Amino acid sequence: MNRVADGMLEGGCGCGSVRYRLESSPLIVHACHCRNCQRQTGGWHAVNALIESELVTTLSGNVVAFDLDTPSGAGQTVYRCSECQVAVWSNYHRISQGHGDILRFIRVGTLDEPDCLPPDVHIYAQYRNRCSAEPDGVPAFDDFYDLESVWKATSLRRLARTFAARQPRPSALSGNLP
Repeated sequence: MNRVADGMLEGGCGCGSVRYRLESSPLIVHACHCRNCQRQTGGWHAVNALIESELVTTLSGNVVAFDLDTPSGAGQTVYRCSECQVAVWSNYHRISQGHGDILRFIRVGTLDEPDCLPPDVHIYAQYRNRCSAEPDGVPAFDDFYDLESVWKATSLRRLARTFAARQPRPSALSGNLP
């Protein structure tokens, strides 16, 4: 049984108040080494599973939204447990392109089984702490990357369907995100 493909991955905050389930496998998993992620997590990088918001089911608890700046200037909204303040996911406004809560960046460390979702790609690797090892065979980019050259075709189709359901249709995603 593939727990990711079967949509059986669940996670939650530190105190257990917020619980959620991924109803599908993510589009892609990023290990982001940008200074923002380092500062916000207090670690060397953040690992985020990108998934359509409609495929994340909140099982319990309440999240509180915090708006933060990003290097792109578009900003992000970080959703934290209302009780313990652990960040469980984010929405990056540049990626959502005015569509609001369309894609969630699930904090992989909040999953019950975080080792089920290793990074598919390392981004902003120019800021990587040189003490941290990168797994062999995982692509790394100094900045962001062109989605069409990195994402699987199935993930690109899912993303296109998600945006098509919310008109007007956005321009192609590429360049230095988030």
